Amino acid sequence: MSAAGEFVDATLQNESTWERAEADLHRVGGTGLVFYGASVGAVRGTIRDAGRRYPGLCHDEITLLSSELWAEPVFERRLAAIVLLQTHVRLLRASDLTRIEGFLRQAGVPALIDPLATDVVAPLITALPAGARGRALAVIGRWATEPGAGPRRAAELVRTRLEPI
Repeated sequence: MSAAGEFVDATLQNESTWERAEADLHRVGGTGLVFYGASVGAVRGTIRDAGRRYPGLCHDEITLLSSELWAEPVFERRLAAIVLLQTHVRLLRASDLTRIEGFLRQAGVPALIDPLATDVVAPLITALPAGARGRALAVIGRWATEPGAGPRRAAELVRTRLEPI
């Protein structure tokens, strides 16, 4: 794992409590997810601190770090991946929808699907030029017919967010 990934993971573990982990497990659910017990504020602060510690990350480094964080089925790591993408959505490209689709297939819980759809995918599509936006909307249309609940839910949320466009 990259130095930035190790920093994020270690910080999230240091910011955790077993009481919060247990409470989050009951609140969020998620078969197969592990919970460190770090708060949403701690996740956001960790990504902010990672940005200060590792300034100037480019598109490829951001997407690689998001994949590193997502690789383990740990709720806070996956939430940190979402916050990272949210923070750097201006760097994302239409081609990143493939990676995000994989995240949606593995998310398993609305607490990860919803912010990924509304805070990453919708702003990404909104920022695309017209031609690329049309292709991205075709991808969202395909997600709406997928057998997996994650992509279907995300497609519904993205379409709702983009209705005024």
